[in-house]
Amino acid sequence: MPRNKTPRFYFSLRSPYSWLAYRKVMTEHRDLAERLEWVPFFEPDPLSARLLEEQGGRFPYSEMSREKNRYVLQDVGRLTKALGIEVTWPVDRDPVWEVPHLAYLVAARQGRGHDYIDAVYRARFGEGRDICDRNTIEDIGRELGIDPHPLSRAADRPEERAEGIRILLDVCKDGVFGVPFLVHGYTRYWGIDRLDAFVEHLRSQEEPAASVPRELTAVGMGTATDDGHAGGCG
Repeated sequence: MPRNKTPRFYFSLRSPYSWLAYRKVMTEHRDLAERLEWVPFFEPDPLSARLLEEQGGRFPYSEMSREKNRYVLQDVGRLTKALGIEVTWPVDRDPVWEVPHLAYLVAARQGRGHDYIDAVYRARFGEGRDICDRNTIEDIGRELGIDPHPLSRAADRPEERAEGIRILLDVCKDGVFGVPFLVHGYTRYWGIDRLDAFVEHLRSQEEPAASVPRELTAVGMGTATDDGHAGGCG
């Protein structure tokens, strides 16, 4: 596994847990948002899967069961109710997740990455829209003042596909099996219920090394093993 000096936040525009974790970072820890490398996590379509395999990668995620999907709906309902948020659940029909996630790369290069993420989450969970529909992405582009055609057609361009494969290879190297997934060096946290621990970890790095007791320097190292908790999904 790579030792990343810049902390990474793997997010999915599909996942409600990723959406809620993103909201929490942006509202409660905005100063940290600029320190993070925001990396899109998406399930590859057949073309991306083939290109990934040709480069020796294998996407480390399997589609959730119907039972888990029902639980996620119930669990997210509880979480959003507690936060006073109303959710309009979308219906995904034959989704191609490269469409919204590779479009993020276009927006991010124009310095509009967070504006784009906000708009897509609002469209998906606020309006129940299909974010894999290119018309939805074009509408978001017009809303943000970004040329809508390059945004909505990012998945059709070889250079964006190649960047997507590089990201998927990082997903494989970092062992990302669900989102939100948070990485700093060899330290990994999975799920919205690990977000506070991740923030605490990053805050501790801001303190002088001499102020950290020696016996605590190994805390948080390693990989999470409780991969069945409700705070993370794909």
